[in-house]
Amino acid sequence: MVCAPPPPSASTRTLVFARAPVPGQVKTRLIPALGAAGAAALHQRLTEQLLERLCAAPVGPTELWVTPDTRHPFFIDQARRWNIGLYPQQGVDLGARLHYAAGQALTRARSVILVGTDCPALDAGYIRAAAARLRVDDAVIGPAADGGYVLLGLCRTDPQLFSGIPWGTAAVARLTRTRLVALGWRFSELETLADIDRPDDLALLRHHIPLR
Repeated sequence: MVCAPPPPSASTRTLVFARAPVPGQVKTRLIPALGAAGAAALHQRLTEQLLERLCAAPVGPTELWVTPDTRHPFFIDQARRWNIGLYPQQGVDLGARLHYAAGQALTRARSVILVGTDCPALDAGYIRAAAARLRVDDAVIGPAADGGYVLLGLCRTDPQLFSGIPWGTAAVARLTRTRLVALGWRFSELETLADIDRPDDLALLRHHIPLR
């Protein structure tokens, strides 16, 4: 399988950020409910589902940005399966990695959309809505119910958006809005979606994918 070809006029790249599905190193807050192997399997399934959705009806090229490196068999398999670019995340923290990837991708596209793999409701329609906003706005936020964000779309980037952000807390989206205002950028927001981070969040999965 390969990604369906994007429209000829597509100028947006979607960057999917993912960690290797290693038990004990991903979805650690779900380990009490699922065990280390179960949490890693869920992380892998969420990543597979997102790539399948984006590649079935993309708004533009999809890229897979991974950590700790590109050699994990799961990443190699997904990149080959969907014929998408595979890139290593680079930076001392998540903010630095997001800024680096956005800057690199903006040399290949007019706008970029940064997403993680924790939101089972995120689909191609949500990505298309973000891409439409980026035709008129400098940025678009897809807020998460826990105070973070499931998506950040950009037509340009600046380290102020990513430095000093307390990642994984309820302050992420609020601080990002404050930074966007300080930069004087025009931005908008999409519908709020829920991430799967804690055991209480697992109930949301029955609406999207079966637990494995």
